[in-house]
Amino acid sequence: MSKNLLEALNSKSLTVAVIGQGYVGLPLAVEVIKSGFHCIGLDVDPEKVAGLNRGESHIIDVSDADVKELVDTGRYRATASYEDLKDADVISICVPTPLRKTRDPDVSYIQASVEAMRPHLKKSGVLVILESTTYPGTTEELVAQELASEDLVLDKNLFVAFSPERVDPGNAHYGLKNTPKVVGGVTPKSTELVEKFYSQVVDHVHAVRGAREAEMVKLLENTFRAVNIALVNEMAMMADRMGIYTWDVIEAAATKPFGYMPFFPGPGIGGHCIPLDPTYLSWKAKSYGFYNRFIELATDINGNMPRFLVNKLVRALNERGVALKGAKILLLGMAYKPNINDVRESPALDVWQLLHTEWGADVRYHDPFVDHVDDHGIKAKSVALTKEALEASHAVIVVTNHRDVDYDFVIKHSRLVFDARHAIKGEHPNVQSL
Repeated sequence: MSKNLLEALNSKSLTVAVIGQGYVGLPLAVEVIKSGFHCIGLDVDPEKVAGLNRGESHIIDVSDADVKELVDTGRYRATASYEDLKDADVISICVPTPLRKTRDPDVSYIQASVEAMRPHLKKSGVLVILESTTYPGTTEELVAQELASEDLVLDKNLFVAFSPERVDPGNAHYGLKNTPKVVGGVTPKSTELVEKFYSQVVDHVHAVRGAREAEMVKLLENTFRAVNIALVNEMAMMADRMGIYTWDVIEAAATKPFGYMPFFPGPGIGGHCIPLDPTYLSWKAKSYGFYNRFIELATDINGNMPRFLVNKLVRALNERGVALKGAKILLLGMAYKPNINDVRESPALDVWQLLHTEWGADVRYHDPFVDHVDDHGIKAKSVALTKEALEASHAVIVVTNHRDVDYDFVIKHSRLVFDARHAIKGEHPNVQSL
């Protein structure tokens, strides 16, 4: 194993480069600096880089004060140039891994990062860690094999590992520091080195057999969530036909102290993990002749929840003699989960499209965390939550249950409130639930 890397780890003289300064990469940079290392924050967005070097944050979980503290240490700098990786002993890749329109994995960001870093890697020894969620085999095939050369030999001066990101935006209790870090290398030596590195950054490190197992961990975690959310979403659709209030059932079942974990129905699933990760696994499994029926079924159920919501809204408006076409609809929340400003894969985007494109409704939104939206062909700004805005709306849909919303005020001034998140407790004549 590289003596230089081990010595640098033990002496805290190591320089870490984090490629991608978003929801995953920036919190990692914070912990790297707090651990006493030097850090290079690389991002291809020059505006983001300039803001970071001024001490300005662009994500909700890292404050401006946190970023200023990073810069003031003199051990952090943001850059848009891959040439700066020449100083890095450890490189963490935290780039997006979205799905293409065909629902195939898009690993182009990983490939671009690997290609751009290749000419600048330290020949004295470098550890490269992939954190972006992907299918099993990616770390070995797209990182290790692509970086290996006559000058960079695996287990001699090149070490490659995978460590799945476990970021939960807006979680006030669990952050990167106190969430156990899973690691696995493409070789045992790589596993040993990545475990030693992260043990100095986070509270607990759990090493698995190899990179493929580590890659599978993240997919299992989010497939578990997707499948169970699909189960309660299907229960909600069934309960709707049977006249049963789903939330009562879930809350009662949750009183059982063993053998049950509550999941909750909603207008769909969003974010950078749950809607995507199971599809990565399903796609890869097909190359082995294996078809994940649970994943395919869960994806279908969860993907149809926005349509179920809109269809139920149509019935509610029809009972009031109002056609959805031309109706004024106000969405409360565009973020994919409460109390954050992230709209990636948000079900609110699909709800908006269905209401506006298919039904011809006049749609607006209010979100205290999302000032504007430019996604899925939607360009809109958040409107103020006023008495006039509520009274002018034929229906108000709670799509995201943000805490900074006065729901009593909403109920008082709305003709119809459609609560898709169980944000409103108790019974009210003008409130209907999913």
